[in-house]
Amino acid sequence: MLKADNIVSARQYYFAIFITISLLLLLLARFFQLQILDYDKYSKKANTNRIRKVTTSAPRGLILDRNGQILVDNLPTYILNAVPGELSSKKETFDFISQIISVNPEILLSNFKKYYRGKFIPARVAKDLTFEQISRLEESRFNLEGVYYQKFPERYFPSNVRASHILGYVKEVDREIRNSMINPQEYELGDIIGWSGLEKSYEDILKGSHGVQFYQVDVYGREVGFVQDFNPINPEPGINIYTTIDVDIQQSLENILDQKRGVVIVGIPETGEILGAVSKPDFRPDLFTGRILNSDWDEIINNPSKPLLNRFNQGLYPPGSIVKMITQAILLDHPDFDPFITQTCDGAYQFGDRLFGCWLTTGHGNTDLSSAITQSCDIYFYKTIHYYDLDKLAYYFRAFGFGSIVRIDIKGEYKGTVPDTEYMNNRYGRFGWSRGSILNFCIGQGELLVTPIQVFNYLNLLVTQGNTHVPHFVKTDNLVSVDRPQITPESWDRITFDMSQVIKNEHGTGKNANPNNPNAKVYGKTGTAENPHGEDHAWFIGWMDFKEENYSVVVLLENAGSGGTVAAPIAKKVFNKIINMHKVTLK
Repeated sequence: MLKADNIVSARQYYFAIFITISLLLLLLARFFQLQILDYDKYSKKANTNRIRKVTTSAPRGLILDRNGQILVDNLPTYILNAVPGELSSKKETFDFISQIISVNPEILLSNFKKYYRGKFIPARVAKDLTFEQISRLEESRFNLEGVYYQKFPERYFPSNVRASHILGYVKEVDREIRNSMINPQEYELGDIIGWSGLEKSYEDILKGSHGVQFYQVDVYGREVGFVQDFNPINPEPGINIYTTIDVDIQQSLENILDQKRGVVIVGIPETGEILGAVSKPDFRPDLFTGRILNSDWDEIINNPSKPLLNRFNQGLYPPGSIVKMITQAILLDHPDFDPFITQTCDGAYQFGDRLFGCWLTTGHGNTDLSSAITQSCDIYFYKTIHYYDLDKLAYYFRAFGFGSIVRIDIKGEYKGTVPDTEYMNNRYGRFGWSRGSILNFCIGQGELLVTPIQVFNYLNLLVTQGNTHVPHFVKTDNLVSVDRPQITPESWDRITFDMSQVIKNEHGTGKNANPNNPNAKVYGKTGTAENPHGEDHAWFIGWMDFKEENYSVVVLLENAGSGGTVAAPIAKKVFNKIINMHKVTLK
């Protein structure tokens, strides 16, 4: 019996030794895994309990005018963040913060939920805090576990110009915006992103790169100093961009169009540089710095005048008579056409079963091609355009840049409409339109729709006789040539001469644009575009050769009436502004 017991005990003894050794080996293996194999993993976990990783926003690049004057800058403000896992009570914390900074606690909670990304990832609860508010929060630091603040660069507009549709505005990245991105990892919730204008077009170089700062925190989540063994990553500011805009010209244009609705564009035709561009109505760009009120936003989007619409690249208008030089070029290109043969204008022209009128109801009498341009006679072109069909007209209009985007460096450009046979068949059916459409087309009416920036490009082609470059708002050494229409030198010269007569001739429709300066040579064309939705649109296009330097000007006034009466005087003011400031270099 005793022997049997000893044998059993020996077995138990060896089994216990085996179990002990096995457990020891398992512990050693686990220790090896934790200390060697998984050291980095668990070291990072441990660090999260004592180290806070804070992303620092990079200041966006500045936007400057052609002479280095700042148009868009950065203003340092403060944002307030909370680490969800370090808050003992959200309600008590937000109520306490609310009393200090005078912000509704429900707003703080709403922001917290909006920017929540994880238990130990900071979430924004308030922004645009003043230094005084931050100071009061700092005085109550021990009651704000898990709450901290950081500087945030906000967009600031130090100049007197608005340039709303050129500069554009920024938006705060929310979940919807971030989820729609191709590379969402490039942005965090609350980051600023360019949403329109140059802010959007040059987002990649303006945005800069995030930085990272590491802070040591105590058991209450309070920052107690920097972590010495973690090197911070400094944010990289965005790259500055220099625009082609001259701030003096831009401000003058904004003042000239103050209470009007329309567009004015001024530029250098040879290079395509835009010195100033205004789309009215516009908006205050500082409304979109992050502090916009719901009431302000509702007022903007519900405004029937559409202040957010960038009219110079998204407004579609019939051009009226300002495109008659294209029809002129078409006629001159025909071997059987004689520009000196006159046509009689008695104020109306019967074509088929339709009666087409001239803007001068009493008629212009006997009119040749040059006087038809000078006086903008419609009847002359009605009677001579029979040389061509609709597709031939469409071909020439496209050669001058209509019907396609100009490729300016502001996104969202509209193509407009150049009607050809296919377009008319699709819209009206094969037998739903007549050859009378050609008559409307040749004087810039009917289905033809253009943007003011297309008109600016077209004007530059006329000024340079086809040797211009793509219009642009940001300085570049890589100018892009515009395709040159195939027009003979003789035709170019005749167009130039006739446009001078529009200004100089006593019967010229553009004489109200003449600055009457002996050193200025002015060329132009007026247009009064019929508008089915209201009063006529008034156009003027032209350029001034002042001391051997050319300046292109496009004027469009919505629902304003006659181009010669309304738009031409606006152009005169612009020309005089350029003359008065010419002593200051624009290059």
